[in-house]
Amino acid sequence: MFAANSIAEYLDQNVAWLNGCGYWVAALIHALLLIHVFALSPFAFIWLERKVSGRIQDRLGPTRVGGLFGWLQSLADGIKLIQKEDLCPPAADSMLFRSAPYIVCVASFAVFMVLPFSHGWVAVAADCGLFILLAILSLEVFGIILAGYSSGSKWSLFGGMREAAQMVSYEIPLAICALIPVIAAGSLNLGEIGEMQRGGFWNWFVFHDPFTFFAFFVYFVVATASCKRAPFDLAEAESELVGGFHTEYSGMRWSFFFMGEYASMFAVCGVASVLFLGGWNTGLPFLDDALSSARLNGATGAGPWAAGYLANVLGAFVFVTKASFGVFVQVWLRWTLPRLRIDQVITTCLKYLVPISCFLFLGATVWPLVLLQVSQTTTLTAPLGDRFGGALGEARLRGSVPAASVSRAQAASVSVSSVGEVAR
Repeated sequence: MFAANSIAEYLDQNVAWLNGCGYWVAALIHALLLIHVFALSPFAFIWLERKVSGRIQDRLGPTRVGGLFGWLQSLADGIKLIQKEDLCPPAADSMLFRSAPYIVCVASFAVFMVLPFSHGWVAVAADCGLFILLAILSLEVFGIILAGYSSGSKWSLFGGMREAAQMVSYEIPLAICALIPVIAAGSLNLGEIGEMQRGGFWNWFVFHDPFTFFAFFVYFVVATASCKRAPFDLAEAESELVGGFHTEYSGMRWSFFFMGEYASMFAVCGVASVLFLGGWNTGLPFLDDALSSARLNGATGAGPWAAGYLANVLGAFVFVTKASFGVFVQVWLRWTLPRLRIDQVITTCLKYLVPISCFLFLGATVWPLVLLQVSQTTTLTAPLGDRFGGALGEARLRGSVPAASVSRAQAASVSVSSVGEVAR
């Protein structure tokens, strides 16, 4: 199974009794794998939140309780929430009230379908993967609005309106900053974008040009705000809103909102890892080249398939480590910075972050043209097409890249002199 191009291909070729239903079974396997990522990441990050807050603010409880390293505390929280009574206020719209937490969870969970965890390890390898990811991530706001509206409480309604205004506002600079590395890559396929950053860490898009460098930090700020994290958590300002849009929720339905929040934190940090920080690439040229050769040899049969599989396991570990470090920074900011007022949150977005992101987008567009006029090249490092050539050859040998993608990648790998001639 590990040597096959995909799980569906293996099932169709080796399990006769499925009678051509391999893709349905493969879809179920992908869903089960991703639901465990969705469920276990909040478990780990809640533990991380307790530990970081305990160390930063000298809270003795999180540093003492919970067994070995405190991991039992998250388990105890889950057991407690399962046992709590599921309440629905008499004034609430029962159907909308009960369905809102599931909408939030589905929006956060569906993001992982197009998020690559390593080379080729993605449920849906879409050429417009980034577009789909941003579109799905924005659907979470519908669950927030329904939760606030259907609760029958003015405090929940105010919290839902605040959160809707905040999320819709910050989605604008979030999408613009995410498109800046896309300009450099020339592709919306997250797998291709990750492969273009293979080699040394200087090939990562965060170091591609000054505009992608600053875009990374703006993206991280707006991603933190879009996940309702402090200092932007005005939708849950306890001093004003008694808990915000989820005031009337209890038990597991209350926990679903936070499962979606922590999963979204991991998702946006994973996107930052793929777009700016090399994705599953280590940033060490000798190691990345060795892992790429192991994947290629495993795919072509020139070497053991287990070596290629272990190379992908290491890539997934690198990706998860980068994304988890981003979550750690978000937790660090929560327990360090004071909360802003709601007018300051919206002003920061519309008055500062949106113009800054637009300026960076325009600069990233003009940058290669300026370089072409000055130095007859469009990049300060090796052309992206040359870096992507090895990954393209591997994909072609595996038979997983359509002809359109092949021609596009071949066209991207033309020499610098040819680019200059075309520009002239």
